[in-house]
Amino acid sequence: MNTMLEYFQNRQLKNGKPRREIHSCPELVECIQAVGFLPLLESGIPGFSAEALMADECRYRVLPDGSWEWPLWKWKGPIIGEGDCVYGKFFAGKAGFVSLDWWPDLCNYRRSVYPLDADGGDAGAVAGIILDTLREHGSMVSRDLRAACGLVGPRMRSLFDGYVTRLQMACRIVTEDFVYPRDKHGHEYGWGLSLLTTPERLLGGESLSVLKGRTPEESHRRMKEHLQQLLPDATEKQILKILK
Repeated sequence: MNTMLEYFQNRQLKNGKPRREIHSCPELVECIQAVGFLPLLESGIPGFSAEALMADECRYRVLPDGSWEWPLWKWKGPIIGEGDCVYGKFFAGKAGFVSLDWWPDLCNYRRSVYPLDADGGDAGAVAGIILDTLREHGSMVSRDLRAACGLVGPRMRSLFDGYVTRLQMACRIVTEDFVYPRDKHGHEYGWGLSLLTTPERLLGGESLSVLKGRTPEESHRRMKEHLQQLLPDATEKQILKILK
């Protein structure tokens, strides 16, 4: 698999015509496994996102009754639940999917450039409290985790969100699922709350064993070469931003 274009050119409909858009959740799962890295929404590289690959019927739309429908948004939880990829804010602070084949390399590199003790002082202490609290409870929705960490009061939500985003970029926190409130009829509504956990709990402590001594620099080189093949029109600066 060399490019995103080849991925779609190699997929055929039953009538033999090429299909270049994703129409279902299983097709999106297949795409994630094929390309390895896939931001959910706009990534700064044209065409490199799940949203950009969706067929029209899978895009966000407002219904006549004022409600909304967005299949891509609803697929996130089931895709994570299948256990073939990891989801979190891994791409310049934006959310997306990483296949299990590429997760060890991303984790290996990111943990070297986002070490837990890098911030030091109060910032490092807060990050440590968030991570320790999540490890203690196993998994928590973001608002419960913030409360359990004592980060309440004015401006605390944005502060907490910043720490959690950094911990996701460091591959220390991932999304296990999404939790939706229900109305009086039992129907789910809203955008959903991220159920956060650690990758060690989600994938097991041996998930990085495949690295076998590979250095963070080697992991970075492997990922960079892969993305350059996948996205031949992207600049080096764009590729490095995705991996940073």
